[in-house]
Amino acid sequence: MSIVHTKIPEVIQLEPQVFGDDRGFFFEAYNHQRFAQQIGIVTNFVQDNHSCSKQNVLRGLHYQIQQPQGKLIRVVSGTIFDVAVDIRKSSPTFGKWVGYELSAKNKRLLWIPPGFAHGFLALSELAEVLYKTTDYYVPQSDRTILWNDPDLGIDWPLSGPPILSAKDQAGKSFRTAEVFD
Repeated sequence: MSIVHTKIPEVIQLEPQVFGDDRGFFFEAYNHQRFAQQIGIVTNFVQDNHSCSKQNVLRGLHYQIQQPQGKLIRVVSGTIFDVAVDIRKSSPTFGKWVGYELSAKNKRLLWIPPGFAHGFLALSELAEVLYKTTDYYVPQSDRTILWNDPDLGIDWPLSGPPILSAKDQAGKSFRTAEVFD
């Protein structure tokens, strides 16, 4: 597995070794031992989530203020633009974001550690996203930052108006959102 460090060092893009032939392909999407040895991250994933989104659905920017979740994201169908925002006040990259295209075709994964807000935009007609989390979902701890916050200035590759949930439409501005120390 190739490791690609992003502009925010703790957010890591992973490119698995894919073995393909005329029958199809095989790759190892996650191996606990390799994740610890090659990336240096020892964690236990406790929950797997699977979402399906229509084109132009934008989900995020989500995080949990208590029981923050690290996420290992991959796409099994379609293409997304995946974003991580550093919301740790003590970090030199506080308020910075990175975004990458993840797809069933490129098979890349993105590791987003606890302390980050996360969101994605479905670029294909349908996109199915699988992600592992390091902690359980706690509804009362769930927070949302506005996807289009001007202080963050995320350059979403929109092809039209985004399709948003009521929760995402009501997100807080970055300036007023609860963040990590």
